[in-house]
Amino acid sequence: MIPFRPLLAACCLSLLAPAFAAEPVLPQLRAYETDDSWRQPVAPFQIAEHSWYIGTQGLSAVLVKTPQGAVLIDGGMPQAADMLLAHMKAVGVEPGDLKYILNSHAHADHAGPLAAVKRATGARMIGNAESAALLARGGSDDIHFGNDLTFPPVQVDRALMDGETVELGGLRFTAHFTPGHTPGSLSWTWDDRRDGKVARIAYVDSLSSPGYKLIGNPRYPHLVDDYRRSFAMVRALPCDVLLTPHPDMSGWTPEITAAPHPEPMTCRAYADGAERKLDAELKKQRKAAR
Repeated sequence: MIPFRPLLAACCLSLLAPAFAAEPVLPQLRAYETDDSWRQPVAPFQIAEHSWYIGTQGLSAVLVKTPQGAVLIDGGMPQAADMLLAHMKAVGVEPGDLKYILNSHAHADHAGPLAAVKRATGARMIGNAESAALLARGGSDDIHFGNDLTFPPVQVDRALMDGETVELGGLRFTAHFTPGHTPGSLSWTWDDRRDGKVARIAYVDSLSSPGYKLIGNPRYPHLVDDYRRSFAMVRALPCDVLLTPHPDMSGWTPEITAAPHPEPMTCRAYADGAERKLDAELKKQRKAAR
Protein backbone atom coordinates (compact mmCIF):
# COMPACT_ATOMS: atom_id res chain seq x y z
CA MET A 1 0.00 0.00 0.00
CA ILE A 2 1.29 3.49 -0.89
CA PRO A 3 1.25 5.85 2.13
CA PHE A 4 -1.45 8.48 1.77
CA ARG A 5 0.42 11.62 2.83
CA PRO A 6 3.47 11.33 0.51
CA LEU A 7 1.11 10.54 -2.35
CA LEU A 8 -1.02 13.59 -1.58
CA ALA A 9 2.06 15.81 -1.27
CA ALA A 10 3.46 14.57 -4.56
CA CYS A 11 0.10 15.09 -6.23
CA CYS A 12 -0.32 18.63 -4.90
CA LEU A 13 3.22 19.66 -5.77
CA SER A 14 2.76 18.33 -9.27
CA LEU A 15 -0.43 20.33 -9.75
CA LEU A 16 1.10 23.52 -8.33
CA ALA A 17 4.47 23.30 -10.09
CA PRO A 18 3.45 25.38 -13.14
CA ALA A 19 2.18 28.17 -10.87
CA PHE A 20 5.46 28.25 -8.92
CA ALA A 21 7.51 28.29 -12.09
CA ALA A 22 5.60 31.29 -13.43
CA GLU A 23 6.56 33.52 -10.50
CA PRO A 24 9.91 35.37 -10.45
CA VAL A 25 12.61 34.29 -8.01
CA LEU A 26 12.53 36.27 -4.77
CA PRO A 27 15.28 38.92 -4.62
CA GLN A 28 18.46 38.38 -2.65
CA LEU A 29 18.83 40.22 0.64
CA ARG A 30 20.99 43.33 0.24
CA ALA A 31 22.91 45.01 3.08
CA TYR A 32 22.93 48.80 3.25
CA GLU A 33 25.82 50.53 1.53
CA THR A 34 27.83 53.53 2.71
CA ASP A 35 30.23 56.17 1.42
CA ASP A 36 33.70 54.81 0.71
CA SER A 37 35.18 57.34 3.14
CA TRP A 38 33.28 55.68 5.99
CA ARG A 39 35.20 52.48 5.30
CA GLN A 40 38.60 53.96 4.40
CA PRO A 41 41.07 53.51 7.30
CA VAL A 42 43.55 56.25 8.08
CA ALA A 43 46.76 55.87 10.03
CA PRO A 44 46.20 56.67 13.73
CA PHE A 45 47.24 60.17 14.70
CA GLN A 46 47.64 61.94 18.02
CA ILE A 47 45.15 64.64 19.01
CA ALA A 48 46.63 65.40 22.43
CA GLU A 49 48.95 63.77 24.96
CA HIS A 50 46.55 60.92 25.76
CA SER A 51 44.03 61.10 22.91
CA TRP A 52 44.33 59.41 19.50
CA TYR A 53 42.18 59.29 16.38
CA ILE A 54 41.94 55.65 15.21
CA GLY A 55 38.89 55.72 12.92
CA THR A 56 38.33 56.04 9.19
CA GLN A 57 38.22 59.06 6.90
CA GLY A 58 34.50 59.53 7.43
CA LEU A 59 33.74 58.02 10.84
CA SER A 60 35.48 58.89 14.09
CA ALA A 61 36.83 56.53 16.70
CA VAL A 62 38.83 58.09 19.52
CA LEU A 63 41.16 56.19 21.85
CA VAL A 64 42.28 57.76 25.12
CA LYS A 65 45.27 56.13 26.81
CA THR A 66 45.85 56.36 30.57
CA PRO A 67 48.30 54.67 32.97
CA GLN A 68 45.46 52.35 34.12
CA GLY A 69 44.16 51.42 30.69
CA ALA A 70 42.34 52.94 27.73
CA VAL A 71 38.92 54.28 26.76
CA LEU A 72 37.36 53.99 23.30
CA ILE A 73 34.72 56.43 22.07
CA ASP A 74 32.69 55.18 19.08
CA GLY A 75 33.81 52.66 16.50
CA GLY A 76 32.30 53.21 13.06
CA MET A 77 30.72 50.53 10.88
CA PRO A 78 30.26 46.88 12.01
CA GLN A 79 33.14 45.72 9.78
CA ALA A 80 35.61 48.05 11.56
CA ALA A 81 36.27 45.84 14.62
CA ASP A 82 39.51 44.26 13.38
CA MET A 83 40.77 47.63 12.15
CA LEU A 84 40.13 49.20 15.55
CA LEU A 85 42.00 46.43 17.37
CA ALA A 86 44.92 46.78 14.95
CA HIS A 87 45.00 50.56 15.36
CA MET A 88 44.86 50.19 19.14
CA LYS A 89 47.85 47.87 19.03
CA ALA A 90 49.71 50.26 16.73
CA VAL A 91 49.57 52.96 19.42
CA GLY A 92 50.50 50.59 22.24
CA VAL A 93 47.13 49.39 23.54
CA GLU A 94 46.58 45.63 23.76
CA PRO A 95 43.02 44.25 23.83
CA GLY A 96 43.12 43.62 27.57
CA ASP A 97 44.16 47.24 28.17
CA LEU A 98 40.82 48.62 26.96
CA LYS A 99 38.67 49.20 30.05
CA TYR A 100 35.70 51.28 28.87
CA ILE A 101 33.74 51.82 25.66
CA LEU A 102 31.74 55.05 25.36
CA ASN A 103 29.28 55.86 22.58
CA SER A 104 27.74 58.94 21.00
CA HIS A 105 24.54 57.40 19.63
CA ALA A 106 23.12 54.02 18.70
CA HIS A 107 23.32 54.06 14.90
CA ALA A 108 25.14 51.43 12.85
CA ASP A 109 27.80 53.85 11.58
CA HIS A 110 29.05 54.57 15.10
CA ALA A 111 28.01 51.61 17.29
CA GLY A 112 28.44 48.96 14.60
CA PRO A 113 31.60 47.19 15.86
CA LEU A 114 31.19 47.79 19.59
CA ALA A 115 29.82 44.31 20.38
CA ALA A 116 32.82 42.67 18.69
CA VAL A 117 35.31 45.02 20.36
CA LYS A 118 33.68 44.37 23.72
CA ARG A 119 33.99 40.60 23.24
CA ALA A 120 37.61 40.87 22.15
CA THR A 121 38.71 43.12 25.01
CA GLY A 122 36.39 42.53 27.96
CA ALA A 123 35.84 46.30 28.20
CA ARG A 124 32.71 47.64 29.93
CA MET A 125 30.16 49.44 27.76
CA ILE A 126 28.89 52.71 29.22
CA GLY A 127 25.91 54.76 28.03
CA ASN A 128 22.59 56.18 29.10
CA ALA A 129 19.31 54.33 29.54
CA GLU A 130 17.77 55.67 26.31
CA SER A 131 20.69 54.50 24.17
CA ALA A 132 20.99 51.23 26.09
CA ALA A 133 17.59 50.08 24.82
CA LEU A 134 18.47 50.76 21.18
CA LEU A 135 21.98 49.30 21.50
CA ALA A 136 20.49 46.11 22.96
CA ARG A 137 18.14 45.86 19.94
CA GLY A 138 21.01 46.34 17.53
CA GLY A 139 19.37 49.46 16.15
CA SER A 140 16.09 47.79 15.26
CA ASP A 141 12.82 49.74 15.59
CA ASP A 142 14.69 53.00 15.25
CA ILE A 143 12.35 56.00 15.44
CA HIS A 144 13.43 57.32 12.05
CA PHE A 145 14.98 54.36 10.21
CA GLY A 146 12.92 51.40 11.41
CA ASN A 147 14.90 48.20 10.79
CA ASP A 148 16.96 49.49 7.86
CA LEU A 149 20.26 50.13 9.70
CA THR A 150 20.77 47.32 12.17
CA PHE A 151 24.05 46.17 13.74
CA PRO A 152 25.23 43.49 16.19
CA PRO A 153 23.52 44.20 19.54
CA VAL A 154 25.66 45.29 22.46
CA GLN A 155 24.75 45.37 26.14
CA VAL A 156 25.38 48.47 28.26
CA ASP A 157 27.09 47.54 31.55
CA ARG A 158 26.64 50.90 33.25
CA ALA A 159 23.85 53.38 32.59
CA LEU A 160 24.67 56.91 33.66
CA MET A 161 22.89 60.21 34.17
CA ASP A 162 23.42 63.60 32.57
CA GLY A 163 26.56 65.16 34.05
CA GLU A 164 27.83 61.89 35.51
CA THR A 165 31.52 61.10 35.07
CA VAL A 166 33.66 58.11 34.13
CA GLU A 167 37.16 58.12 35.62
CA LEU A 168 40.25 56.16 34.63
CA GLY A 169 43.93 56.77 35.21
CA GLY A 170 43.52 60.34 36.39
CA LEU A 171 41.28 61.37 33.46
CA ARG A 172 37.61 62.22 33.93
CA PHE A 173 35.06 61.91 31.13
CA THR A 174 31.83 63.86 31.64
CA ALA A 175 28.61 62.77 29.94
CA HIS A 176 26.38 65.46 28.46
CA PHE A 177 22.92 64.46 27.24
CA THR A 178 22.40 66.08 23.82
CA PRO A 179 19.22 64.40 22.44
CA GLY A 180 17.84 65.15 19.00
CA HIS A 181 19.74 63.11 16.46
CA THR A 182 18.64 60.21 18.67
CA PRO A 183 16.77 60.35 21.99
CA GLY A 184 19.86 58.98 23.74
CA SER A 185 22.53 61.07 22.04
CA LEU A 186 25.56 61.69 24.24
CA SER A 187 28.47 64.11 24.07
CA TRP A 188 31.65 63.71 26.11
CA THR A 189 34.25 66.12 27.48
CA TRP A 190 37.61 65.52 29.12
CA ASP A 191 40.81 67.43 29.83
CA ASP A 192 44.02 66.40 28.10
CA ARG A 193 47.30 68.23 27.54
CA ARG A 194 49.03 69.52 24.43
CA ASP A 195 52.25 71.53 24.21
CA GLY A 196 52.38 71.64 28.00
CA LYS A 197 48.95 73.25 28.28
CA VAL A 198 45.51 71.92 29.20
CA ALA A 199 43.43 71.02 26.14
CA ARG A 200 39.71 70.73 26.86
CA ILE A 201 38.40 68.15 24.40
CA ALA A 202 34.72 67.91 23.44
CA TYR A 203 33.46 64.90 21.51
CA VAL A 204 30.07 66.28 20.49
CA ASP A 205 27.40 64.05 19.02
CA SER A 206 25.76 64.66 15.64
CA LEU A 207 23.25 67.51 15.62
CA SER A 208 21.81 66.76 12.17
CA SER A 209 18.29 65.63 11.26
CA PRO A 210 18.74 63.55 8.08
CA GLY A 211 15.29 63.10 6.56
CA TYR A 212 13.57 63.30 9.96
CA LYS A 213 9.91 64.23 10.38
CA LEU A 214 10.35 67.24 12.63
CA ILE A 215 6.74 68.39 12.94
CA GLY A 216 4.12 66.18 14.61
CA ASN A 217 6.37 63.13 14.86
CA PRO A 218 4.29 60.61 16.86
CA ARG A 219 7.40 58.65 17.91
CA TYR A 220 9.23 61.77 19.13
CA PRO A 221 6.68 64.51 19.94
CA HIS A 222 9.21 66.95 21.45
CA LEU A 223 11.99 66.37 18.93
CA VAL A 224 12.53 70.02 18.04
CA ASP A 225 12.50 71.06 21.71
CA ASP A 226 15.25 68.51 22.40
CA TYR A 227 17.33 69.88 19.53
CA ARG A 228 17.00 73.41 20.93
CA ARG A 229 18.14 72.29 24.39
CA SER A 230 21.06 70.39 22.88
CA PHE A 231 22.21 73.38 20.85
CA ALA A 232 22.31 75.42 24.06
CA MET A 233 24.17 72.63 25.88
CA VAL A 234 26.81 72.33 23.15
CA ARG A 235 27.43 76.09 23.05
CA ALA A 236 28.29 75.99 26.77
CA LEU A 237 30.69 73.03 26.69
CA PRO A 238 34.39 73.40 27.55
CA CYS A 239 35.78 73.16 24.05
CA ASP A 240 39.38 73.84 23.03
CA VAL A 241 39.33 70.87 20.63
CA LEU A 242 36.08 69.83 18.93
CA LEU A 243 35.62 66.28 17.63
CA THR A 244 32.44 64.86 16.10
CA PRO A 245 31.27 61.35 15.07
CA HIS A 246 31.52 62.43 11.42
CA PRO A 247 34.88 64.25 11.44
CA ASP A 248 34.06 66.44 8.44
CA MET A 249 31.21 68.04 10.42
CA SER A 250 33.83 69.68 12.64
CA GLY A 251 36.33 70.34 9.85
CA TRP A 252 38.50 67.23 10.15
CA THR A 253 38.83 66.38 6.46
CA PRO A 254 40.88 63.40 5.14
CA GLU A 255 43.77 65.75 4.37
CA ILE A 256 44.13 66.65 8.06
CA THR A 257 45.99 63.77 9.68
CA ALA A 258 47.62 65.54 12.59
CA ALA A 259 46.70 67.84 15.43
CA PRO A 260 46.28 70.68 16.13
CA HIS A 261 43.65 71.46 13.53
CA PRO A 262 44.82 74.37 11.34
CA GLU A 263 41.35 75.99 11.40
CA PRO A 264 39.61 74.66 14.51
CA MET A 265 35.83 74.90 14.80
CA THR A 266 34.31 75.97 18.09
CA CYS A 267 31.44 74.19 19.80
CA ARG A 268 29.39 77.38 19.45
CA ALA A 269 29.97 77.51 15.69
CA TYR A 270 29.06 73.83 15.39
CA ALA A 271 25.79 74.35 17.27
CA ASP A 272 24.97 77.56 15.39
CA GLY A 273 25.45 75.87 12.02
CA ALA A 274 23.31 72.90 13.05
CA GLU A 275 20.53 75.19 14.27
CA ARG A 276 20.49 77.12 10.99
CA LYS A 277 20.08 73.84 9.09
CA LEU A 278 17.31 72.72 11.45
CA ASP A 279 15.47 76.03 11.01
CA ALA A 280 15.73 75.72 7.22
CA GLU A 281 14.33 72.20 7.31
CA LEU A 282 11.51 73.25 9.65
CA LYS A 283 10.57 76.05 7.26
CA LYS A 284 10.54 73.56 4.37
CA GLN A 285 8.38 71.05 6.23
CA ARG A 286 5.91 73.72 7.41
CA LYS A 287 5.53 74.98 3.86
CA ALA A 288 4.93 71.46 2.58
CA ALA A 289 2.28 70.87 5.27
CA ARG A 290 0.13 73.88 4.22
